[in-house]
Amino acid sequence: MKHMKESIFLSAIRSFCNTLLGTIGIFFGFIPILIIVSFFSTTTEDLSKNKIEFLPNHLGESKILPASTPAVLQLYITGTIGMDFKAQDINSQLLESKRGMFRKDRVKAILLYINSPGGTVVDSDNIYRSILSYKQKYKVPVYAFVEGLCASGGMYIACSADKIYSSPVGLIGSVGVRMGPFFNVYNTMEKYGVKSETLVSGKDKDALNPFRKWKNDEDKFYQGISDYYYSVFIDIVSNSRKIDKNDLLNNYGAHVFDPIKAKEYKYIDEANMSYEDTLLDLIKEAKIDPNKPYQVATLIPKKNWLTPITGKVLIFFKSMFNSIFFDKSVTLQ
Repeated sequence: MKHMKESIFLSAIRSFCNTLLGTIGIFFGFIPILIIVSFFSTTTEDLSKNKIEFLPNHLGESKILPASTPAVLQLYITGTIGMDFKAQDINSQLLESKRGMFRKDRVKAILLYINSPGGTVVDSDNIYRSILSYKQKYKVPVYAFVEGLCASGGMYIACSADKIYSSPVGLIGSVGVRMGPFFNVYNTMEKYGVKSETLVSGKDKDALNPFRKWKNDEDKFYQGISDYYYSVFIDIVSNSRKIDKNDLLNNYGAHVFDPIKAKEYKYIDEANMSYEDTLLDLIKEAKIDPNKPYQVATLIPKKNWLTPITGKVLIFFKSMFNSIFFDKSVTLQ
């Protein structure tokens, strides 16, 4: 009888394990199918990555106009750069601004609508250079309108504009670079007898590993990277905004300023402006007659029903990868 009870118990455990492993197998087997279906659902129906949304002009009118009318493309630089939106989003919008309803050079100007605390160096720099390249190639004016924050990476991107305008509640600046924060839990682990072993190949591959005692000057290499990115950022702001580099380094630092101070320090061109006034000045610069019809439009990234699922799966595996290789991200925040 005792043997029978043990057999029933082991059988139940075996069945549970088989069911669990089977469920896990089905889950991981279903992931590639989701990704493939998501891919084909977005590429076979429509090759464009964005949908067009028409916005009000300076008179508050928003209606679809013939393709012969000039257009202003509005790019949203809102949220955290590299997370809420990426360089590839802006690049695809710039690319598609020469296709479909916008073909034959219909876009005569670009308005950057900015409300961002900053983000990654790579995305900020990529977006800045893409807008600059577009402006120079197609000879269109680019204005920026700040509705809230234009800090760090947001300021980096704003430097691609010919002029920067701010609403009365704008905060502008924060020219600086940040890495980290990095934590070290070695002493706590040692106190409770917890050991950690990291297998690496390559000198200093596990630099700033939080699970061991840090060496002297272990942060020196990463500080050098931060300083390099900072020098690039300083040069861009100094050259594009005609601000003395010494003031940026020693006086203004990584502070943010209200629109009045920001204009005084040359971070922006006009303070306490409305969106409508900014748009009106932009179309005049683009030689668009404000008394005749013109279109204001933006391009919004398309999403399908599988995007939240596949996105979370990819984020999960990316997090696992980064935790293994101790990815050090650099942000302009």
